[in-house]
Amino acid sequence: MYLARANRSSNLGKRMISRVGWRSMSSILNLRGDTYDLAAAIQADGLMRGYAVYDNKEQGVKVSSPGLEPLRKFLENDTVDFDKHEGMFFEVGLHTRALHGAFLASTVRGQGCGGIRLRKYNTVEEYIRDGMRLATGMGRKSALAGLWAGGGKGVIAEPPRVQVNDFRGTEREEAMPSIPEGGLEKYLGTDNVISDPFYRQILFQEYGDFLTSLRGCYVAAEDAGVFVSDVDVVFSRSRYTTCISVEKGGSGNPSVPTAAGIVSAMEGALAETGMGDLKGKKITIQGVGNVGRPMIRYLLEKGVSSIVAGDVDAVAVERARKEVGEVSEVDIRLITSSKESEDLWATECDILSPCAYGAVLNEESIQKINAKFVVGAANNQLKDPHTHGELLHDRKIIYVPDYVANRMGIVNCANEAYGRVGRLEHLEDPAITRHLDHEYEFGVYQTTRRVLRLAFDENIATNKAADRLADEALQQPHPIWGHRSQQIIDSLVEDQWHTCKSVAE
Repeated sequence: MYLARANRSSNLGKRMISRVGWRSMSSILNLRGDTYDLAAAIQADGLMRGYAVYDNKEQGVKVSSPGLEPLRKFLENDTVDFDKHEGMFFEVGLHTRALHGAFLASTVRGQGCGGIRLRKYNTVEEYIRDGMRLATGMGRKSALAGLWAGGGKGVIAEPPRVQVNDFRGTEREEAMPSIPEGGLEKYLGTDNVISDPFYRQILFQEYGDFLTSLRGCYVAAEDAGVFVSDVDVVFSRSRYTTCISVEKGGSGNPSVPTAAGIVSAMEGALAETGMGDLKGKKITIQGVGNVGRPMIRYLLEKGVSSIVAGDVDAVAVERARKEVGEVSEVDIRLITSSKESEDLWATECDILSPCAYGAVLNEESIQKINAKFVVGAANNQLKDPHTHGELLHDRKIIYVPDYVANRMGIVNCANEAYGRVGRLEHLEDPAITRHLDHEYEFGVYQTTRRVLRLAFDENIATNKAADRLADEALQQPHPIWGHRSQQIIDSLVEDQWHTCKSVAE
């Protein structure tokens, strides 16, 4: 039984609690407190799961237990990110005690689809806001791409540092389908548990079980901090998974097509403003990870005159340097230092491309920008969509909203179950490549032009124009299934999902 197994893992939980530094298992949840106070509030009610859903009949938020009442009040009073999100579900990992989450925005067009993000959050509010923004962005992204998918996002709050030997003697140790070669002893004493293969396998098996318990209202994929190998582990526990490895019939890492989509958005923005194409343009890139790195190659093929790219991760910069090699006709500068990376914002260029984490466009950074356009891959680039979109507009910096430009990840994996045409590594599937075609109505290029045209015609911020077009499309029900995810959410609430004792209930 689910709760019985949780009790047998209590010793591990106590060790985790002592390391996190939770003040007590209090039901008084402080949104500005440590992220894991949310897990503590759920457990204080004698549970391992919790939820907050929007009740359309009552026109208000409903939470699963008294410990989450502060979350309900926060959501109902929030005017920045909460937009009647259909649901947010949480589970405390049975063995890891990690905080697993799934956020659902609008699912009128289809199941909530979006990647699983694994990162550190400083407060409960930061965790909740990131989940809500990401889910909203995914819904809008899919809608503008013409996909029959809604907004969803998985978010795992990076747990406190623990040693792998905290998992000795758990049921999962005996039940795991594949323990890393060499056994547990190989990993004892690991300093950073997130990088430990055994811990990650347990973590993502837990997430897979959590995902299965949600009955398909959310379909997961890969996002920041998560690798295709992790998604394969999730897939081993849940069918509601995309972006799985090619070897298992999936589409693999979507970073390369995402990079191609960002370049297509740049071309659309230049064309709509009468500035020609990318040939001879100066580009600055913040972040040379999985998307920023292949984007350099695409930009070189387009004939740009210079590329300045930076990342705080020296390993990522070195990898980019090796892949780019020597290109004598193009001025390429790759930066590692964090100080120099911050100065990227002030670099004079045609296009600034944020390709790391979100919330980077804020009052301070926008004032530094010395570029005509901002077009990047990072999600949720505007720290405050209402204020900072207007600030870019006032400074006459043309911003292509992230979910307009970076859609190719969801395009690449949204319809994996329908099979694949051609070789994956060459982007031969017409269902994928049409989104990079300048003539396709729902392609990145044409969508970018349509958003900018509306913004220019009405003299409004570009993010407002994109939101309007996306929100209109989001109201179109799935042609076959209608608003099925909302029905699933309603059934989870009716069946008291938060008290269920197995993933199959």
